[in-house]
Parts: sequence; structure tokens; C-alpha cells
Amino acid sequence: MEKASSNHRKIFKRAFSLAKAPMIIALFVTPIRFSLELAGLPENVIFIIGLLWLTLAFAIYWGIQLYNEKHSYLLLLLSLMIFSPVSRFPVFILWWIDKKWEIGTHYGFYFDNWPQALVNQVVYGAFVQIIPGFLLGSLTLAIMKNRKSVAV
Repeated sequence: MEKASSNHRKIFKRAFSLAKAPMIIALFVTPIRFSLELAGLPENVIFIIGLLWLTLAFAIYWGIQLYNEKHSYLLLLLSLMIFSPVSRFPVFILWWIDKKWEIGTHYGFYFDNWPQALVNQVVYGAFVQIIPGFLLGSLTLAIMKNRKSVAV
């Protein structure tokens, strides 16, 4: 029983270590996008600077990094589940700033109150990242594992 618990802790620690650098990067991505929007750049220019694209890039990276590991799919999913909600908190904070000072960025358009914004930005927004991230990361893992078996 203790061995299984120790193994679970190791898997979680590994997933957290994989998600740590992406979380730090994500904490800068949203304020950069917000600033570019305030500077007047059009949405089609700043569209590429976003959390979904960052999630997909890291899912591919993790798929390449994890394909040799025993619990690769679990590690991918846990890393996404740790990274995604944390990466959404700046979006929620910028929603609040936009609403409070009536700035008029896209962050303030959709929600009227704290609970609504928190659930939609952090919970729903995380699922919007986790699901395609896991699909793309799983596809990457499958391709990498297939390449390994063909090469052997």
C-alpha cells in the first residue's frame, strides 16, 4: 500500500515538474496579449499569442519527452490538469481589471460577475485547453512510440 502511494507521489511530482516552466511562461503570455490589445494591435495579429496555442505546443513537447516513460499518458494528462487551470488565473484577473476600469478589451466582454467569470475562465477555460492538449499530446505519444517500435 505504501509503495503504491509512493509511486503516485512520484508520478505527481514528475507531472508538476513538467508543468512548472509552462505555468511560469503562461503567467506572462496573457498580460503580454492584454498589453498588445491595449496598444491597439488588431485581434488577428495577437490571436497567435494565446493559451490554447501554448498548451498545444507544450502537449507536443511533452509527447516527445514522455514517449519512453512507463506512465506517459497519465503524466501528459496530469501535466495538463496542473498547467491549464493555473494558466487561466491571469485571464480571470484581467477580466476583473477590464470590468473594474471599463477598459473595453475582449477580456471584459462575456461575463458580468465574479462567480460567472471564475467558472468560465478558470474551469471551462482549463477544459478547453486540456481536451485538445491531451488529444494532440496523445497523438504525438502514439507517433513517437510507433517510430520507436519501427526503428527497433
